[in-house]
Formats: sequence, C-alpha cells, structure tokens
Amino acid sequence: MKFESLLLLAALIPTFAVAAVDTSAAHKSYKSNYDNEEGFAGPGSTVRQLKEDDEEKSPAMRFEAFDEALAPWFAGKKGIAEASGLQLGFAYTLLHQEVDESLGEDSATSGIFRISGKWEALNRGEKNRGQLVFSVDNRAAWSDIAPGILGGEAGYIGQTGALFTDVDTILGDFYWSQYVNDGQTGLIVGRYDPNDFFDVLGYANPWTSFQNLSILFNTSIALPDWGFGIGAGHWFNESLYLSGSASDANGVATKEGFDFDTDELYKTVEFGWSPGRDQRYFRNVHVTLWQVDEREDAGIDAADGATLGINWTWDNTWMLFTKIGSSDADAPNDPQIAENSLTVGGIYYFANRSDLVGIAYNDSELAAPGLGDQTTLEAFYRLQLAQNLAITPSLQILEDPALNPDEDRITVLGLRLRLTL
Repeated sequence: MKFESLLLLAALIPTFAVAAVDTSAAHKSYKSNYDNEEGFAGPGSTVRQLKEDDEEKSPAMRFEAFDEALAPWFAGKKGIAEASGLQLGFAYTLLHQEVDESLGEDSATSGIFRISGKWEALNRGEKNRGQLVFSVDNRAAWSDIAPGILGGEAGYIGQTGALFTDVDTILGDFYWSQYVNDGQTGLIVGRYDPNDFFDVLGYANPWTSFQNLSILFNTSIALPDWGFGIGAGHWFNESLYLSGSASDANGVATKEGFDFDTDELYKTVEFGWSPGRDQRYFRNVHVTLWQVDEREDAGIDAADGATLGINWTWDNTWMLFTKIGSSDADAPNDPQIAENSLTVGGIYYFANRSDLVGIAYNDSELAAPGLGDQTTLEAFYRLQLAQNLAITPSLQILEDPALNPDEDRITVLGLRLRLTL
C-alpha cells in the first residue's frame, strides 16, 4: 500500500533536516509595529496572521505612490495599538479553482473578507498579558458553488479549497487569552478553532500557503470546527512544552453559540520540542493525542487517534515537513476522513523577496469501509506582487478520487489573490 511505502521517506526528512545548520539571522520590520506572538497558536491563527500581514514585504513591483498613500493608514493603526492595545487587521482573499474532470460543477470562486483583532486589555506589553482575540468573516461564492465543495463535485473526499465556503457572515474567534507564570503558561477560554492550536507546523496556513485540506491538516483527525472551549499550554523550559484542550464536539462555523456539553467534547493533548520558543513554527517535533465523544443526536461515533508532526527550517529559507496520523476508524459513522494519513513536503522562502513556493504530497487511507487509498499532490507559488497584494497560482493532482472510480487522476488549477490592510 502507498501509505506504508512512504513512511521511510517521512522518516528521512527529519534526519536530513536536523543535520542542516542555520547560517543567517532574520531581520523584519513592521508597518504598524504589531508585536510578536510566541504563544501556542498556529501560523493561520488570528494572532499570528495579524503579525504576518503587518510585516514589511519585499515585493516584485514597487508602487511607491500607493505605498505612500497608505502610510497614514498604518501609522493610524500603530497609534491605536500604542494608545489602547488594540491591533486590527483587514484582509480580502479570493480563490478561483477549476477541475478538468467532474461529476457536476467544474469551477468555483469564493471570497473571504475578514476583520480580525487582538486587544491587550490586561498588563499590556508585559509577559503576563491578557488579551481578547476576535475575527469576523464574510464568506461569499462568486459562482454556483464555492471551492470548499468543488472536490466533492469531482468525487474527491476532501476540500481543494479549505475555508472557502458560501456561509455569509460568521463570527470566528472570540476568546480570552491569558499568560501567567512570567509568560511560561498560556490559557484560553471562549470560541476558537482547535485546529489553530494543535498538531501545528509552520508551513500550514490556508491564507498564504497550501489550499488542500489534506495537505494543511491531518485528516486522520476528526477535525473539529469553531466552538466554545478551554485550553492551556506550558513551556517547561525554552524547548519542551505540553498543551491540552477540551471544546464543543458539535461546534460549527455557522453556530455562534457558546455551548459546552461535557458529554460531547473534543479533547487534545500535545507534547512537543523546539530549539526555542521563538522557533516553534520553524523547528518542531510533536506528538498529539486526540479523542472525540460519541454524538448521539448527530449519529456520529466516538473516535480517537495520534499524530506525529515534524518540520525543520534552515538558512531561514528551506523547510521540510512531515505529518503522520493514525486513528481507530472501523465504522461508517466515524467522524474522520482517513484512518491513516501521511503528508510529506517542503517550502522555500526567497531571502531577497517575500515570495514562497511549496510542494506537498498526501496519502490517505480513507476511513469509510471499502474506499481504499486517495492521494493528493499540491504545488504553489506565492508571488508578493505589491506591498499589500499577493497572488498564488497552484496545481493540485487528485489520484484515485474515491467517489469517482471512472477517473484515475483529476487536475485542479487554482489562483488565489490576497489583499491586506
């Protein structure tokens, strides 16, 4: 089976990467001077994206007049942050995808307008700061369907455009984050996406890197959605950390309540290592254990599993990564997509430009009985066209789509545009 044959390759990636040596120091500047966030959230999370969008870029084209016209905007954001501790981000991301073979629709376009923020209301600028994190999305299709369901139209189990749906306006994050113990321990409570905090590697950002769900996340996990929960993480020293959470197993993006049924929870525990807290996105080894309760009203079985995630970056340009996951799928009502999943890949960040290129391969042994394996290859090039505008052409190859046995291979072409302010 393909899954077993790729395990050796996955094992070789961290061996090769650990031998590499970092020879250059990163130096970045920011438009509104938004602070670094070294907590437990992932690269696609609200807090991290605020920082990434605020970074000064080295684009392919310089529009000096346009940049100068926006300078007062970013200066105003900086002034608000310095006066009140409120950091704000505004972004519009548009994705268009087309498939060469389909059982139904063969193209999809969707856009997401997001307003996000972080308000440091307690102990601002100190290690034991407390902050309110929030985001609001408007997700609207420009075509008959959104990219989030285009894969299903082609008979592929999964999403070729994660996040890009047609659900109108939704509340995303709304949680309180508190650091204690001189910043060694972090606590969160409220509405959040557990996928932003667990089994996180630095390459996985649906806004700026890959688009396929099976590449971004480990589909052997019964991936939860936004819901009310509580979580905590602790650094024992500068390298070892432990984190855990419990959240609403029935949470969905369009359900804006704060339900917390203790009989139906999604739970995670993660133990990880990094050379330093500020390197967790770039050099990380972790093991994540997860378990989700049976949901009687929804008719969904209980499930559990484990994942191993490894990535390593050197010269501040190359990153290799692998994710391996296994779960106890044995019935049609299991919530996870895959019983076993393996992802391997790499990204390259151009040192003198803000461009990014990536390629990754996933092999999933599907959880539903009798469906076998389904594999995915994705490659992209993100071109930072201007200071606040990036375009990302991408190619996905879907091998053996489970619900379309007449097709051995389906090609997906994509183009993403992202504007940040």
